[in-house]
Amino acid sequence: MAVSTRPLGRSGIAVSALGMGCWAIGGPWAEGARPLGWGVVDDAESIRAVRRALDLGVTLFDTADTYGAGHGERILGRALAGRRDEAVIATKWGYTFDERARQATGEDASPEYLRRAVVDSLRRLDTDRIDLYQLHLADLPLPRAEALIGTCEDLVAEGLVRAYGWSTDRADRAAAFAQVARGAAAVQHGLSVLRDAPAMLAVCEKHDLASLARGPLGMGLLTGKYTPESTLPRDDVRGTAPTWLEWFRSGRPAPEWLRRVAAVRGALTADGRTLAQGALGWIWARSGRAVPIPGARTVAQVEENAAALDRGPLAPDQFAEVERQLAALRAAALRDADRPHWPMPPVPAARP
Repeated sequence: MAVSTRPLGRSGIAVSALGMGCWAIGGPWAEGARPLGWGVVDDAESIRAVRRALDLGVTLFDTADTYGAGHGERILGRALAGRRDEAVIATKWGYTFDERARQATGEDASPEYLRRAVVDSLRRLDTDRIDLYQLHLADLPLPRAEALIGTCEDLVAEGLVRAYGWSTDRADRAAAFAQVARGAAAVQHGLSVLRDAPAMLAVCEKHDLASLARGPLGMGLLTGKYTPESTLPRDDVRGTAPTWLEWFRSGRPAPEWLRRVAAVRGALTADGRTLAQGALGWIWARSGRAVPIPGARTVAQVEENAAALDRGPLAPDQFAEVERQLAALRAAALRDADRPHWPMPPVPAARP
């Protein structure tokens, strides 16, 4: 059954059930010598990809001011020229950067920086409002995050921002933030068939928030194109695999995650979907609040992802089969606790 739109939490904004993640189209940027982008990209192809997404019914575009050290917002703004009212723009603030040098320089959680950041993002995006403005500092202590709510509310009152949220995997902090923040509409967090997030989905349900599912394709693992022999280039963030990036290690797909992909591949593709489309269908079946935002930088990637909208959520029996396969994998990992390689990542024993 096809799926078209979902509410953006309590904002009153409707978005496509599938978004487009725009990290990759920001192009190269780095922290010192360590790359933070996905390598060199073709800006013209990125613009074509965004416009093709619009043509196929995708309305939500998620970026951040720091992607490409500002370049990602500029490219998205160019792509939406003349079509701004068809799109819902979600961007983020909190990290600082040098746009000319394409370098990350740190972070700033002050209300004063928030004020400057929103003006700069509006300029780069060439728009008069940001539909969803998200705090990008995932591990910011709750008191410091709450200190930003007043400024966020002012930005909403001034019409510069329509709604705001937090990009974090800390369910306890997301819940406490949502209780205080009237204009909070969404939380962006990791969610995929490879890594469920039952606590965060429960927070979204309780507080009427949209769940923007970050990493729904496991940074490419759920496209099926990577094997144990695959090696990512050094100018790709996955090629250096910083500690916060769990899917890859030393420039190669982590074997424990490839095992999990292999375990669910058959169930996800049983009805003729591609692996990526099955992974997106799993998210829609998992939660009526979830909006996956897979990254894309080519028209072909956009077209494959958008085709999942026509397929819709996995059928209940197909979803149940995925769960059975994951349970079997968990049981096998427990039996093989002395595996001489890396341990399997945890698989939740039960889902609400």
